[in-house]
Amino acid sequence: MEATEKISSSREETAMVLDFLPNGYSYDKRPLYMKTPVAQAMGKEHFVLLELVPKKGIHLQPFEEVYIGEGKRDKIHHIIGKLPISKLTATAKSELEFAIKDIIKKNEKRFVEFFNKARPLSTRMHQLELLPGLGNKHMWQVLESREEKPFESFADLKNRVKLMPDPEKIVIKRILQELEGGEKHKIFVDS
Repeated sequence: MEATEKISSSREETAMVLDFLPNGYSYDKRPLYMKTPVAQAMGKEHFVLLELVPKKGIHLQPFEEVYIGEGKRDKIHHIIGKLPISKLTATAKSELEFAIKDIIKKNEKRFVEFFNKARPLSTRMHQLELLPGLGNKHMWQVLESREEKPFESFADLKNRVKLMPDPEKIVIKRILQELEGGEKHKIFVDS
């Protein structure tokens, strides 16, 4: 029962288009009339990379947000499935970091909340230490500062923790690392 709940909770409702291929993939050797348009996108909640098929006559733009949840979808016909980062087109790869940054900016409170609620993974490791460039010293400063008062923004975090690396940039780096795979602990990406 828990597994089913996990699956449904990690479903994406909206996605951000990274690349749109109106004539499908160039390596698809089928005749043009048999090819279907394809969009490569990233889920806005769990950063899942997806391959989408738009409805007939729909032309998508990079950074366009599309509804992919249950029920009536206005622009997307169906979801082909998850996409490994290695299968992204050159355009999608180049837009990926900008898309992540945009999602973080629009949902800053959610990511600041991570710094307020991060907890130990074991007696030797803390979730905060998983962020690139955030070592033991910064981790303790973050923990002490949040005891006094929860952080309200990235700027507040940077002001209260001495020599703190840019929190937005380290979150972006961590999300990219998780998308590339090989990370034992996932913080932001639900694969």
